Order: sequence, then C-alpha cells, then structure tokens
Amino acid sequence: MKLRLQKILSSIMALMLLLSTVSWTVDKHLCMDRVMDVALFAKAEDCGMEAAIAVLEEEGVENHCCDDETFVVEGQNDLKLSFNDFEFEQQLFLVAYTLSLPYLNKKIESEKLSYEYYPPPILIKDIQLLDEVFLI
Repeated sequence: MKLRLQKILSSIMALMLLLSTVSWTVDKHLCMDRVMDVALFAKAEDCGMEAAIAVLEEEGVENHCCDDETFVVEGQNDLKLSFNDFEFEQQLFLVAYTLSLPYLNKKIESEKLSYEYYPPPILIKDIQLLDEVFLI
C-alpha cells in the first residue's frame, strides 16, 4: 500500500511539473457571439463566414459577426532555485531536515532482557477455569 501511494504521488508531482512548465494556448472562434470552435495549442477553425464576407466585400460589407480570441498562459522558464532565494525559516528547516534525515530510518536496537529465558512459575490451579473466563 505504501509503495503504491508513493508511486501515485510521484506521478502526480511529475505531471504537475510538466503542466507548470508548458505554455498553454487556447484559441476560440466566435461567430455572432457563439463559440464555434475551441483549439488547444493550435489555431481554431473558422466557420466559413469569412469566405462569404470576402465575396461580399466588393459591395462594401464589413465583417462584424466573426471574432477570434486567444488565451495564452506562459509556463515557467527558470526552475533553478538557489539556497539564498528562501527565507531564513525555510533555510533553517532545510538544514535541520537534511541533518536529521539519516536518523529517521535507523533501526532501534532492543536491549537484552535479563528475564528472557526465565521459566514461568508452575501453575497450581488454572485461573481461567476457576473464574470461568474463556477466550473465544
């Protein structure tokens, strides 16, 4: 269970890193204030009205019904952080965590018990039978 959780979390973190560093472009084509096409990373296809307007342009008709909107989210370019970019409390935490990390997974050795091989006392009467208490 712990290994699966670790794999899932590492996959989520890798995906978040990828999504934060990629630039996103969303392009929309609007015709009469209705969304006709939406494209991600590419140009949205037009509705064909512009070709019809081009034919009518000879008569002086202007294109007021179609519009293109582009929404751009810039990704991060600089992912290198230096130790001096952190505040003092964050630096202190990083140093303390780094120094204590080898001791977190260290096994604690148990002390030898002097009574480990001591034989139990001899029972004269069985107390469970006397008190009529049984484990089920």
